[in-house]
Amino acid sequence: MDVRLQRAIHLWQQAGRDPDDAFRGLYISDDQVEELLSHPPGTGRHHAAQVNNEADAAYREAMGQLDDVIEQLEATAHQAGHRLPLVHLREAFELSPFEIEVLLIAIAPSIDLRYERLYGYLQDDVTKKRPTVNLVLDLLAEPGLGRLASLHAFESAAPLVRHRLLELQPPPDARQTSSTRPVAAPLLAHRLQVDESLLHWLFGSYRPHTELLGALSVHQTPQRIPEAFLSTELTETLDLVTDTTPTPLYIFHGADADLQLAGAAAIAQRLGRLLMIVDLEHLTSKRELSPARAVELALRDARLVDALPILTGWDVCLVEETTPPDLLYTLTTFPGPAIVAGHTPWTPKGTPRKRPMVSLAFPVPSYTQRRRLWDHYLGQDGQDGSPGLLREVINDLAGQFSLTSGQIRDAVASARDSAMLRRSSDAGRQLTQDELFAAARAHSNPRLARLADKITPRFTWNDIILPSDQLTQLHEIVDTVRGRPQVLDAWGLAEKLVSSRGVTVLFSGPPGTGKTMAAQIIAGALGLDLYRIDLSTVVSKYIGETEKNIERIFSEAEASNAILFFDEADALFGKRSEVRDSHDRYANIEVSYLLQRMEAYDGVTILATNLRGNLDEAFTRRLQFAVGFPFPEAEERLHMWRTLFPPEIPRAPDIDLELLAERFRLSGGGIRNVLVSAAYLAAADGEKLTMEHLLHGTRRELQKMGRLVRDEDMAPS
Repeated sequence: MDVRLQRAIHLWQQAGRDPDDAFRGLYISDDQVEELLSHPPGTGRHHAAQVNNEADAAYREAMGQLDDVIEQLEATAHQAGHRLPLVHLREAFELSPFEIEVLLIAIAPSIDLRYERLYGYLQDDVTKKRPTVNLVLDLLAEPGLGRLASLHAFESAAPLVRHRLLELQPPPDARQTSSTRPVAAPLLAHRLQVDESLLHWLFGSYRPHTELLGALSVHQTPQRIPEAFLSTELTETLDLVTDTTPTPLYIFHGADADLQLAGAAAIAQRLGRLLMIVDLEHLTSKRELSPARAVELALRDARLVDALPILTGWDVCLVEETTPPDLLYTLTTFPGPAIVAGHTPWTPKGTPRKRPMVSLAFPVPSYTQRRRLWDHYLGQDGQDGSPGLLREVINDLAGQFSLTSGQIRDAVASARDSAMLRRSSDAGRQLTQDELFAAARAHSNPRLARLADKITPRFTWNDIILPSDQLTQLHEIVDTVRGRPQVLDAWGLAEKLVSSRGVTVLFSGPPGTGKTMAAQIIAGALGLDLYRIDLSTVVSKYIGETEKNIERIFSEAEASNAILFFDEADALFGKRSEVRDSHDRYANIEVSYLLQRMEAYDGVTILATNLRGNLDEAFTRRLQFAVGFPFPEAEERLHMWRTLFPPEIPRAPDIDLELLAERFRLSGGGIRNVLVSAAYLAAADGEKLTMEHLLHGTRRELQKMGRLVRDEDMAPS
């Protein structure tokens, strides 16, 4: 480049320019005007009346020698296994020798500031420190109108501009014809500006483009990707990965973003490349960067560092569930393999393409893969607990919590945090089953709490009083939930015999007979969260609104791993009747829609109703379990009185629980209310709880229920 500059300066001086003129570039004399008019078109400012043939021959000889030196330098570097940055740039972006020299002219002031003064001299303006398109043509093209043929290198579709290696900036003195519309400056007057990230890369340290900072990262791939992160489909795809052309474009979709990154790392490892991760959602939402601009910059930087790019958050680029043709063209013209990753699957259409596309799904991991992920994050050496305990707990965690790989990782970290807070022996800091289950619940979707009431289980199997058959049914529900992985996955029933992994349950019986308590016991036994949804608040008189409310609840519940307890189901089932008008028809549609969503939900759903007779046989047949909660008889009521009576309450010796159980026909909920009311009466009197307190509490409970209270029934004996 220095040789080219020397020649240009020589021609400049031959044309009569005085380098000692203190006002050069600040005015135009009459002589200069006459000289400019005498120049043939296209000769630029380097016109001389007589070109020194001898000097021109020396120049061409010097350039030829330098070409030989450069060629030898490239060969030496190649033999040493070192890839020169300019060579990589030329090959990665398919640049011509002319375009490489254009780039060097633009880069030169960032290497040595003396080029700024030389450019100002040659452009007859000391303020023009950056080269213009005109100066580039003066240096690289032969004089004459033929040099304008080189302007194609500065068009928007040309590699230098399209890949944003150079930016063309209009001159700062472009006049305004109005407040909003500047005069279009000629292309020859545009200045060339090199992207800062390209300069950093050329000087040996990569830094992302300014607009990509914070949303782009480059990683070395590990020597081995753990098997826990590799699905069968991904493993089969890896066997086909090569670096030959045409390389495929990979479309990743699904709920597990961490497994998508692991899949990208596996492909990058197979190709022997770096992995570049670009968060498109962050770029487009936080910085208001257009998807097209973000993708172009990301793919350009991927070429620079020879990395496999994975563009996450691709959903922001989709229009009508597909990628727009302009973005698809940008992707398909990228020379190497690339990955786009999002939640929504899509099919390319609307643009001719010559390269294949491979679509891979990354849903929430299966039970088998979840078990491997828990095992991976907990460690196989038993550091977080005894190996036997961990194995059993891992099976339950994988079976009962449908978590992504990232949620499993975070849950293990949270469990370890909880263990470290316990101030006990080293053995006490090992993870417990309760800590792992609590962490798994915490990292399930918490947004369901905005639509339902979370209930903390307070009861155990010892607290509920039911006939043996109903109690057995509750245990069968728990066993069914725990046994789903073995039955549906290991034994293959999910393939043909079972359409859903969900467990649907109906609890029916009078108020206070233990339906809510049973739901809490099941949730506690399984270690799952329990959310109560009052169906009376979900049902709407407006047609279609009830279904929307139900859909909103189940959509939020998909990732919650919670038991959904629909209480007050009579508000919905009471409307299921013979169709007399359009409202009756829609009422039946609402019930059917609820059942449809229950069956599609992968978790446990429990319906509670006071009136079993409101449900028709067709509806009941589609439920897996139907448990009736009968009104307790005297013997069962006595058991309830004894079970619910807190041992801490000071009590008089004359309390007769047998009399209360025999005389008053109360449900478990009613007995609980009586005990609470009597305890407050005893506290107000400042003495022990007596039979009079219990009878008075019973009177109030019966009155509240609208039942007749006789004075003789309130006698202590």
